[in-house]
Amino acid sequence: MVYKELPNNFLVEQLLELSIKSGAEAAEVYQSKSLSRPVFFEANRLKQLETSQSEGTALRLWRNGCPGLAVAYGPVQPQALVERALALSQLNQPEAVELNGDSKPSYPNLGEDVPIEKLVEWGKQAIAIIRDAYPDVICTSEWECDVETTRLVNTKGLDCHYSDTTLSCYVEAEWVRGDDFLSVSDGQTKRGNLQPDRVAHQILQRLAWAKENVTSPNGRVPVLFTSKAADMLWGTVQAALNGKRVLEKASPWVERIGTPVMSPILTLYQDPYAGPYSCPFDDEGTPTQSLVFIQDGVLQHFYCDRTTGRQLNMASTGNGFRPGLGSYPTPGLFNFLIQPGDESLQQLIQYLDDGLIVDQILGSNGGISGDFSINVDLGYRVQNGHIIGRVKDTMVAGNVYTVLKQLVKLGDDADWNGSCYTPSLLVEGLSSTGKQN
Repeated sequence: MVYKELPNNFLVEQLLELSIKSGAEAAEVYQSKSLSRPVFFEANRLKQLETSQSEGTALRLWRNGCPGLAVAYGPVQPQALVERALALSQLNQPEAVELNGDSKPSYPNLGEDVPIEKLVEWGKQAIAIIRDAYPDVICTSEWECDVETTRLVNTKGLDCHYSDTTLSCYVEAEWVRGDDFLSVSDGQTKRGNLQPDRVAHQILQRLAWAKENVTSPNGRVPVLFTSKAADMLWGTVQAALNGKRVLEKASPWVERIGTPVMSPILTLYQDPYAGPYSCPFDDEGTPTQSLVFIQDGVLQHFYCDRTTGRQLNMASTGNGFRPGLGSYPTPGLFNFLIQPGDESLQQLIQYLDDGLIVDQILGSNGGISGDFSINVDLGYRVQNGHIIGRVKDTMVAGNVYTVLKQLVKLGDDADWNGSCYTPSLLVEGLSSTGKQN
């Protein structure tokens, strides 16, 4: 694609040259360019096709040791952008200049482009599979091909770039039965072809489990989080592993390197080559690396950017990312993987004498404290190893750190939920409250 060509070399060189001529000791230019082509289906039919394109340039410089960051979207006026960054630097305190050195690594582009016609075909296929089995169901879906190009250049000689083509889909099935409303959703993110039949059959399985409404168990019960719902737990863990939280003494694992912090069946890691969220370098130009955070329940590493790493007396782990174009790099994750177990979801279900399956939730994770109380948007009751129906008006509460010490089993069904690759997991017991019929 012509689109994948790198942003204007002359602009980058001009911004760096103007920065130095204006008195800056160092500068970097971060460019991000994206092209998105989503296909929307509504009420079982193709609704619209869109194409959206955006381009942004961020200039960060240091004058008298003080950083200034200025951003422009679309066309850039180099002198105006430099002057804005210089003006902002006067408002900041001096800090160490954190730039990677002279390097021009060559990174291959990731992913493959897919034509819009293919996205439309996939969308129609998924909806047809669902409605063949459930004609009364109304489907909404979105299928998208997104191309992002990233380039980072600085005055120390760094120049790195790559393009990333990602395919994603989201399908929601709504089933209205009298005054009972049921919504089931699922999706995929891949760099290769999407699998509309797999997404459709996952939704069909949930619709079959939800045919009957049943009462919820109350009290302390075993809970099975599907891979889709398990992501709720990992947000807390990611926060606890953040080097910035360690520096602030906010993480409960500050002095725990080399000691057990969760169940020995858990191994957590990042992999720069794994899945649709692989990434060759971070937003500071540091190459990303394979890193095991927790091995068999024992804490091994935290993740950090250059600044946080220096303050912790460790090197950057290649995890310096910008939350937005106008933000400074901060510790972040590009992917987060949980090593799966060796038993299927169906086998995990059979361990439950009387318990809950949580598949979709309302609300967010418990934050760094780990305490959570979630509304179960879609869940099922299990008795004697069999799903007997859907539960409604149910809440589940507990603490993430406690949950992860009391894991019974991990499934072999790991899947990507955002940038988190997680299997389903069976928890010994959580507090459940539900409305009784």
